[in-house]
Amino acid sequence: MKKRIILHFDMDYFFAQIEERENPHFKGKPIVVGADPKGGRGRGVVSTANYEARKFGIKSGMPISKAFKLCPKAIFLPVNMELYQKVSEKIMEIAKKYSPIFGQISLDEAYLDLSFLFHDRRKKEIVWEKAKKLGEKLKKEIFEKERLICTVGIGPNKLVAKIATNQAKPNGLLVITPQKVKSFLAPLDIEEIPGIGPKTAKRLKSLGIRTISQLRKLSKEKLKKMFGKVGERFFEAARGIDREPVLVKEIVKSVGKQITFEKDTRDPKIIFAEFEKIIKAVFQELKEGNFYCKGIVVLCRYFDFETHSKSKTFKKKTKNFKLIKREAEKFLLKFLLKSKKPLRLIGLRLKVS
Repeated sequence: MKKRIILHFDMDYFFAQIEERENPHFKGKPIVVGADPKGGRGRGVVSTANYEARKFGIKSGMPISKAFKLCPKAIFLPVNMELYQKVSEKIMEIAKKYSPIFGQISLDEAYLDLSFLFHDRRKKEIVWEKAKKLGEKLKKEIFEKERLICTVGIGPNKLVAKIATNQAKPNGLLVITPQKVKSFLAPLDIEEIPGIGPKTAKRLKSLGIRTISQLRKLSKEKLKKMFGKVGERFFEAARGIDREPVLVKEIVKSVGKQITFEKDTRDPKIIFAEFEKIIKAVFQELKEGNFYCKGIVVLCRYFDFETHSKSKTFKKKTKNFKLIKREAEKFLLKFLLKSKKPLRLIGLRLKVS
């Protein structure tokens, strides 16, 4: 297998950290970015929270009403996506200078392939030390230019680099050389492996499998029988094996909006009236940004938090309001016909260029 050095960096509590930077008087206070809590009656969710807020048990994706109950004195702020995107662009421009192979995966994280360091014919240990120094330099430059902290993980592949980042948070840097991979992964919870969520973890834990070292005791055949093809990936991930390359691709830009109903509803008049407002607001953003629409994504969340989305890519880029509206409403109608459950939230996102 070709030798690689992969760096992964992730901006710490990105949205909330930007709000702290923009408002220095927030420093040291719990900050929650997301929906309006409305005194504990709000029906949206938490987008992100700083570490002060996390001390109270507040997490991303949590209902905003629960976050308010956990810490009513927290500072609750709306999502300022335009600002966050601008900051993200500046950070990614900094990061791109450190490697010709750069893959951004979200607004606040990316991978850099540093394998070019192996061209240095000196000892392997020196090569990994150089990678660490590049990570330190990247962190320093982002902080000096944007006054924001990030965490860096470095490993022989994307999997290990990503997990190293998770373990080093906040504001850390962790290098895992090939010789240390198995011992590094061994004591970690199985949910550190991408793809092993709560449901999968529950099945494994029912067998007494809680750590990655315990997961290694299951054969490839057993995992494939339990989880299908993805089971083979779990088998390799438990051993720190990941062949996926760093893909050089541009993050798809989008504009979007969603609303949470004051009360769960099945009334089509209410639902489609609110959806039309969303479509008009998003189309206005499309015009103001002088974008073309390449595709749409319609989001639906039922009263029990079951969430679904449908998407479509257009054959040609468009600015045709009627076309966008017609296709979006088709998807929303399918959600209503598919289930009789009341709706909690609806949303629309346009992929733009």
